[in-house]
Amino acid sequence: MEPEARARLRTARTEAKLSVRELSRRVGISPSMLSQIENGHCEPSVATLYALVSELSISFDQLLARPGAEYGPGPLATPAASVVTPQERAVLVMDSGVTWERLTPSPDPLVDALLVTYPPGSSSSTNGGLMRHHGREYGFLMSGRLTVRLGFETYSLEPGSSISFDSAVPHLYVNESDEPASGLWHVVAVGGASGTESRTPARRPADAQQEDRP
Repeated sequence: MEPEARARLRTARTEAKLSVRELSRRVGISPSMLSQIENGHCEPSVATLYALVSELSISFDQLLARPGAEYGPGPLATPAASVVTPQERAVLVMDSGVTWERLTPSPDPLVDALLVTYPPGSSSSTNGGLMRHHGREYGFLMSGRLTVRLGFETYSLEPGSSISFDSAVPHLYVNESDEPASGLWHVVAVGGASGTESRTPARRPADAQQEDRP
């Protein structure tokens, strides 16, 4: 995570009047782990980050926003077209090396559009637990292989494969191969609403109570 993203997490926590100890208790990690995340000494897992933004009522777009960018509900005022070069993408790197690159030039209240890369052996959860959140997920795998555990089912994605599902169903992404897996992922708000509230993940991932112990 970039320093700006960590600062936004800390600011959101203080504005919510939550101590490090209280927020860490709510998301199921240790206070020392939360302090290390805020201070840049470690990276959170995907599941832990979902739990944090949920408790703080913020979105991933707000974490990824570049300095000076604004985010808020309501109609979008966007140009007819936008181009984002690889050098301009906002990036989040998780603890296992999983990388999210935002494909929109600024936060979009209607969709999270991401280029996601899972290194060999990585997953969306440190201990293999499943996560869930608001929205509907659409994924297209461009390279590598990715295993998706969705509820009681398991799916194997190969290049050219796509998947879509309700993100409220507990799920987990795992790269069990020896090469990186990269794909395009879109998480779209449900209920036809726009703005941060409709896209904030559920209270916590299914595995948050056991995850990310120092």
